[in-house]
Amino acid sequence: MRKKYILDTNVLLHDPMSLYNFDDNEVIIPAVVIEEIDRMKNFQNEVGRNARLVGRIFDKLREKGKLNEGVPLENGGLIKIELNHIANETVKEHFIEITNDNRILAVTLNLFHEEQKKENPTPVILVSKDVIMRVKADALGVPSQDYLSDKIKNYNDLYTGFITTYVHPSTIDLFYTEKRLIRSLIPELREIIDIYPNQFVILKDSFGSSKSAVARYNKETDSFEHLYSPESIWDVSPRNVQQRMAVDLLLNDNIPVVTLTGKAGTGKTLLALACGLFKVLDEKIYNKLLIARPIVPMGNDIGYLPGDKEEKLKPWMKPIYDNFEYIFRNRKIDTNIEDVIAGIKNIEIEALTYIRGRSIPKQFIIIDEAQNLTRHEIKTIISRVGEGSKIVLLGDPEQIDNPYLDATSNGLTQTVEKFKESKLSGHVTLIKGERSEVAELAAKLL
Repeated sequence: MRKKYILDTNVLLHDPMSLYNFDDNEVIIPAVVIEEIDRMKNFQNEVGRNARLVGRIFDKLREKGKLNEGVPLENGGLIKIELNHIANETVKEHFIEITNDNRILAVTLNLFHEEQKKENPTPVILVSKDVIMRVKADALGVPSQDYLSDKIKNYNDLYTGFITTYVHPSTIDLFYTEKRLIRSLIPELREIIDIYPNQFVILKDSFGSSKSAVARYNKETDSFEHLYSPESIWDVSPRNVQQRMAVDLLLNDNIPVVTLTGKAGTGKTLLALACGLFKVLDEKIYNKLLIARPIVPMGNDIGYLPGDKEEKLKPWMKPIYDNFEYIFRNRKIDTNIEDVIAGIKNIEIEALTYIRGRSIPKQFIIIDEAQNLTRHEIKTIISRVGEGSKIVLLGDPEQIDNPYLDATSNGLTQTVEKFKESKLSGHVTLIKGERSEVAELAAKLL
């Protein structure tokens, strides 16, 4: 059955192409949404860029017909800017203040009531990224939903980057001897149906002993290979099996896209920084170590803080300096760690605000707190990666500060799922917290 979807402003600002993601249904844009987008078009951030893109999309559609009457889309749907059904009386009975949100609700409610009077009413559904907006719609008896096009189906089924399989103990012995296993020659490994490039396999003894091994799948050779995981990298040692997997990915120059997820204290940032220092300063594979974090929301003006750019960035980048301080703890340093980092020309700490428009070749790039980025922001960042560069995306999908993102729709989660079939990428979900017993307890209980 054909439906009528009323889009909230935040849906268009989150994904300007959302207009085309409702199949052959009718997409209705209240006039107040156009006004809100118009006010945001001059913002010098991702919101402003998306607002301008929405404007260009509507301008193209305008060439095909009158938007107030409805313009047909190639997918069989219809896009319409709603200038009627704007009376606020029904909404004012419940929500007295006339805000833009309530105006959108009024359009939705009036269309809903109009359809209910018909013999075969068309379903009217409000689509909003704003949880409170959906709650208010529900209170008015109007169906509402989140924008679902960019969500993965089930967060609990998110790709972890590793699986466990049980094999004969002789297979484990063979792996330690040969450093690799040909998949076609091992019956238990042939039974693994869904396995992705660079996915890890924990081999356990099928007879129940403590004998085990960890291998990474090489899709090109259809074999399971030994991990490259040194005992220590810049005095940082992997403490559990998932951290060993992470180090293997971070030090592999043939895997230019690495994603690491996990709760606070699992060692994501520390391992990435240590491996980045090793690759840049020791092996000199990359010319520079570039570290960036989103200033949430991404692109927000940091000019309100005093000082030059470096001084303004310090509060946002303090977690990075804390990790560097840990890495340099065993080296004799008589000065502030921030001054030490500033003195190493191969290290650059930057805000994501300044990433757009750059081409970044031959660099080891670390993007921390990537769960606060949208899919489009992540796309913008990864598309900056130049020849010979490696990018590492870190974050905890369950710890999000962006009001319009969640564990299933953020850019980091999307990257994990979209890239898992590529031989150029690798992923590991870090499970065990290693920061301290207190931090691990807090992550579990709170």
